[in-house]
Amino acid sequence: MPRIGVITFPGSCDDRDALRAVGLAGGDAVPLWHADTDLDGCRGVIVPGGFSYGDYLRAGAIARFAPMMREVEAFAAAGGPVLGICNGFQVLCEAGLLPGVLRLNHHGRFVCRDVDLVVEHSGSPWLAGLEPGAVLRIPVKHHEGAWYAPPEEHERIEAAGQVALRYVDNPNGALADIACVTNAAGNVCGLMPHPEHAMDETLGPVGGRPLLEGLVALARAHRPATAVPA
Repeated sequence: MPRIGVITFPGSCDDRDALRAVGLAGGDAVPLWHADTDLDGCRGVIVPGGFSYGDYLRAGAIARFAPMMREVEAFAAAGGPVLGICNGFQVLCEAGLLPGVLRLNHHGRFVCRDVDLVVEHSGSPWLAGLEPGAVLRIPVKHHEGAWYAPPEEHERIEAAGQVALRYVDNPNGALADIACVTNAAGNVCGLMPHPEHAMDETLGPVGGRPLLEGLVALARAHRPATAVPA
């Protein structure tokens, strides 16, 4: 089983659920601490949901400077798979690992409910086996979840196929109903909905399974570069 690290920041609240979800998806879940500087042999990383550093300044703005995020940035640059969920999505955008920003919900309220997400493209490694138009039901719970990018950046992202999922009924005012985006290389993925909360059919919808299983598959295929002795 590939080792999948889940980072805990001060204020994280969904890290334990993410660790459990990794196990359900077939991975070996590894807790990682924000102040450490070692990915501990992990071949995949989750930046989880919560309220890192109390969302001071703005969501994700402080967490992006954590020592562990420097490791994540280098890992992503080397092709390692990284999944950002809710606050983790905000952190990855603040760190420049994903395009756009997450703004306050257009209605000014915290939203907490299940939402339906439509698969945008076929062939995504994060959504293996799913065709365009397939619908996943996953819960959201956020106050700053409206994805936005300037027009020229939005056009570039759309043209490059970096939009993975769109909302059926937009819960937050996200531009073009965008719920999930990837980086240009496709190895970094972020979304506001919580796939780790949609893994166990005894608790409700299981629309999160494809994303977590996709992360495990990408981690299994990833071969980190080995250092060459001096």
